[in-house]
Formats: sequence, C-alpha cells, structure tokens
Amino acid sequence: MTASPHSPATPYAGRRFAAFLFDMDGTLITSIESANRAWTRWSERRGFDPAYVLSIMHGVRTVETMRRLGVDDPEAEAAWITRTEIDDTDGVEPIPGAVAFLRGIPADRWAIVTSASRPLAEARLAQAGIAIPPVLVTSEDVERGKPDPACFLLGAKRLGVDATQCLVFEDTVAGLTAADAAGAAGLTITVTHSHPVATPHPSVRDYEGLSVVLGPDGMSIITR
Repeated sequence: MTASPHSPATPYAGRRFAAFLFDMDGTLITSIESANRAWTRWSERRGFDPAYVLSIMHGVRTVETMRRLGVDDPEAEAAWITRTEIDDTDGVEPIPGAVAFLRGIPADRWAIVTSASRPLAEARLAQAGIAIPPVLVTSEDVERGKPDPACFLLGAKRLGVDATQCLVFEDTVAGLTAADAAGAAGLTITVTHSHPVATPHPSVRDYEGLSVVLGPDGMSIITR
C-alpha cells in the first residue's frame, strides 16, 4: 500500500523544495571501508592512534583533519590520503535506493556537495554507479569546509536557487550544522551509523520507499 504524503514517516510532508543538495560519503554512497583502510594505514605510518583518527575524520575535509592533528604539512598528508583512497575503492557502493531516487530528480535540480576532492569524488561515484551531476561541489571549491555553510551556499548558487529553498541530505553533524547555517532544511541518512546521529533533524535509514513528486511549485518527498 502506498503511504499518504502526510504520513508521519514522510520527512517534510507537504513541503516543496526548489533543489536537493546531497552529501556524498555516507549519504549517497557507502565508503567507510575504503576510508578506514586509508586512514588506518596513514595513522600507523605517522604514529597516531587509528581509533582516535577514525573518530574525528568523517564529514570534514581531509586537510582540516590534518590541521586538527597538528601535522607539519597538512596539504601533503591530505594528498597521500586522497591518492590512497582513489587507488582503493573496494567496498564503495550506493546507499540502498539512492540510484532510483536520483533518477526521479531533474538534473538541474540537484547537486552533490562533498568534503572529498574532485578526483576522489569522481572515482567513488564511478565505482558506485552514480552519474556525476552537472553541479558537483568538492573540497577544492571552498576555503572552509563543513560545518561552515560555504559549500551548500555555493551548491545552491550554482543551481540558481537560494539555499533556504533547498533540502540537504546528510549523515554527519558537521554537514547538518553547515546546512542549518546556510538556512537550508536538513534530512539525516542513518544507514551507515550504528548509533543515532545527535541531531534534531528528521531522519530516514536510506532511500528505499522514498520518491520525488515534481510540481510547478517545487519538489516534495513521498513515502511509497
């Protein structure tokens, strides 16, 4: 049976959005295994506790994690991580239902806004079988990464809409904080988390059972 668009399980039931902005890792694709392998190797090479490093590196730009760790050359260390992740995309897969959900959105009404570099984003999306959208905002495009709102503001601008008219799909507190600061609505994707995400935003496990309804006044989500 098809659920009502006004079902409590439907996020933002009845609300219309001009565009959707998607984080990538943990939101459209699962890349935890690949990322954890690269960061564990790096931590062991540099004498850091891998468990601690893995606990702080998700959802933010690699160079900013390096700065937080106080390494001598953050850019060079970040480049090593990126090369390693590009060379190892084993286990990178789409989040359940993501590919079908994206097919229901006009190409000029959605963007990917990621903390990854463009080469890494392209490699992971290719591995996951997700086409690169016309608007792809990556770590090279902004001076400050999430939780700063610059990336989402830029994504909305490139789509020709105001960020306040956008719904952001995210899986981290840093990303949702950035969405809030940009004035956008936020929706949490939880499938890659073993514990609840500490956020008041509505959440769904993945995209299974969700679809997009297009109308003259924007897009909305319904639960099938």
